[in-house]
Amino acid sequence: MKSWNKEKESVGIAHNALAVGTYVKGNINAQEDLRIDGKMDGNIECSGKIVVGPQAEITGDLQCQNADVMGTVAGNIVIYETASLKSTARFTGEIEAKYIEIEAGAIFNGTCRMAN
Repeated sequence: MKSWNKEKESVGIAHNALAVGTYVKGNINAQEDLRIDGKMDGNIECSGKIVVGPQAEITGDLQCQNADVMGTVAGNIVIYETASLKSTARFTGEIEAKYIEIEAGAIFNGTCRMAN
């Protein structure tokens, strides 16, 4: 009979995803990287990186280490390192980040504060 160990070993890089066609209403807390490709109404706190895919629509606040935004975000974001708005991004709100990158074509309506 095989004995099951209650502790899981990590194999590779752990990440979470919210797929296209999925809608979430509520808050998400994640310890690992997170990719959103669906729609969400709520706040996200993540210890790693958040990737907002090109079809994603988020209404809520984001807090994480790094963020790549390619879709739509309406809310405030606090990024401890780099916030990157890609050319397809549509952002409305306030950004607080150590570094910010905004590609040509990105729509940014709001304010930005650079943190130390």
